[in-house]
Amino acid sequence: MQLQLLDDRLEIHLTGWERLWAFHFSTPITIPLSHITQASTEPPASSWKELRAPGSFLPGVIKAGTYYTPRGREFWYVTRSTDYLTLELTVEPFQRIVLNVDRSVPWADRINHQRARLQS
Repeated sequence: MQLQLLDDRLEIHLTGWERLWAFHFSTPITIPLSHITQASTEPPASSWKELRAPGSFLPGVIKAGTYYTPRGREFWYVTRSTDYLTLELTVEPFQRIVLNVDRSVPWADRINHQRARLQS
């Protein structure tokens, strides 16, 4: 997975295998920064009350794809890594996007800084 922070948007580029596991074949996922309310590195809450449609799930190995939760529609691509990047969204097809990315703290800082810069 590759993230690309542009002037007013974040692009998430999934590899071929990641697209297959997540059943998400249109790439990249493009999110306007004005639609992100918060980027954090906290481990996201997850429960058994989530409906996967479509996607992949193997406990302790992978959670990938679209999930319908009490919070709304979410996109997940996480594996055994604990390096989370969680994006809370306002106006998107997803209410939340949860990813495993290398160096998630600098990514969250960059996204939050760019959001703040655009809002001022």
